[in-house]
Amino acid sequence: MRERWFKQVDVFGSSPYLGNPVAVLLEGQDISEQAMQQFARWTNLSETTFLMPPTIAGADYRVRIFTPNGEIPFAGHPTLGSCHAWLEAGNRPRTPGTVLQECEIGIVTLHANAGLAAFEAPRLRRSGPVDDATLAQAVTALGLRIDQVRDHAWVDNGPGWLGLLLADAETVLSLKPDNAALGSLRVGVIGPYEDTSEADFEVRAFVPALGIAEDPVTGSLNAGLAVWLIGAGLAPDRYVVSQGTAVGRKGRVRIFQRDGGIWVGGESVTCVDGSVRL
Repeated sequence: MRERWFKQVDVFGSSPYLGNPVAVLLEGQDISEQAMQQFARWTNLSETTFLMPPTIAGADYRVRIFTPNGEIPFAGHPTLGSCHAWLEAGNRPRTPGTVLQECEIGIVTLHANAGLAAFEAPRLRRSGPVDDATLAQAVTALGLRIDQVRDHAWVDNGPGWLGLLLADAETVLSLKPDNAALGSLRVGVIGPYEDTSEADFEVRAFVPALGIAEDPVTGSLNAGLAVWLIGAGLAPDRYVVSQGTAVGRKGRVRIFQRDGGIWVGGESVTCVDGSVRL
């Protein structure tokens, strides 16, 4: 056991403590997987990351991402928070302004500058319409009627997301899910705001199987939703998402197309900086 550099970073917030925190252990090498999982349970955050030297040629660093219940291959706000912590610690990418992060799904490209960063949405591992039985389970667990769902699709880029498009943000905010009925499903719900709102869409993410009833602000989900909705012509190629309203946060996720890809961006700020013994 030794002291290791640790940061807790707030991601996607409109100001500190209004986004989604991620715990980042900057010296994550030489730690057993069991110890990583135990530490992730102890932080009691939706994700904890461990940074270490890369194993893929060209990558700037490697990250392993743990929820309280297990490791996942990719997640959005831990990607941005880990990049922020890595740069703040004095590291420099091989290509100025562009960070190449290695995780279980491969290389994720980020553009980062002065607390602002965006990652390129990875390809979907699973896409297309949701089967009838799974859709019925999700709709019932959320207290919806099937006619309230405008469209649906798998938007899985690693965590296993199922996406539902509803008529409006008001309906999204009114949801009171039955977490037991959701079971192992990881469901993201999105609905548009009126033109007068500062955000274009409201998003909520329900992941009780990971030990998190509702994730405050979710990069991987917003990435998957953007790939689906922009690709299907159901959303513009640039928009702002509000997320976390229902749980007392004020997350802002910025979606845009550039260089043939879809990018997911937001602000990050370090709220805790110190060391832990692990």
